[in-house]
Amino acid sequence: MGTRLATAFQHFDQAELRFCRYLNRPSGSQGLRAFFRGVSRLGDGWLWYAMIALMPLLLGTPGWLAAAQLAATGGAGLLAYKLIKRHAVRERPFITHPAIHCAAAPLDRYSFPSGHTLHAVSFAFLGSHYIPELAAPLAAFALLVALSRVVLGLHYPTDVAAGALLGGGLALASLEVAQSLIA
Repeated sequence: MGTRLATAFQHFDQAELRFCRYLNRPSGSQGLRAFFRGVSRLGDGWLWYAMIALMPLLLGTPGWLAAAQLAATGGAGLLAYKLIKRHAVRERPFITHPAIHCAAAPLDRYSFPSGHTLHAVSFAFLGSHYIPELAAPLAAFALLVALSRVVLGLHYPTDVAAGALLGGGLALASLEVAQSLIA
């Protein structure tokens, strides 16, 4: 299985290289690099921790359930992406391709899937569920987090696509579980 997956990633890596290089170009601009580093840094968890902490303040008593659900989904996402990364072992683009500039320090060695994108999408879904007025800014921020990971040379587009699918799936599953517990 590992050899097949490595071979598949080699094909994807080559297929995505041109698009990756295109998206990585803005990292050469000091202003854009700083912007995307800031977005990525917020995607490290700071914004999500704040969202969890603010739910009870914003929603009152129901906010405690929302906070617990956000925290549990975030924890499940962390476990899922770490487990997948351990088995997928896809090298980051800047490691595989010298033409890709690394514009931020990676949190770990491997790139598949993007944990930042996974969490951004899952928190955007859940935050929008509980506070619909936040849907547009949360969706925009999730998109910027996903883009930042490729612009900074840390992920391939398929890494962020996989992270987004996993994050969306976790959020939807979390909503289903919460609904079944309430019913």
